[in-house]
Amino acid sequence: MEKIFVEVVAEHCLNGTTRPVSIKWEDGRVFTIDRLLDVRMAPSLKGGGQGIRYTCRIYGKEVYLFSEENKWYIEK
Repeated sequence: MEKIFVEVVAEHCLNGTTRPVSIKWEDGRVFTIDRLLDVRMAPSLKGGGQGIRYTCRIYGKEVYLFSEENKWYIEK
């Protein structure tokens, strides 16, 4: 599988955590993250690699957003 690299607007909190707020898709569309469901270190089973996996809800759909080496991506 393939990784789709995306631009992410994120909040950086005083306690050191990062919370993604929105995703800018490769065609320029912007999607607001409705809810952050989970954050953990996890492998990308479809795209390969290891990073922080954010389980997000966007328009009612559960999406895995990964942060790895200062890059953000979604599995295709």
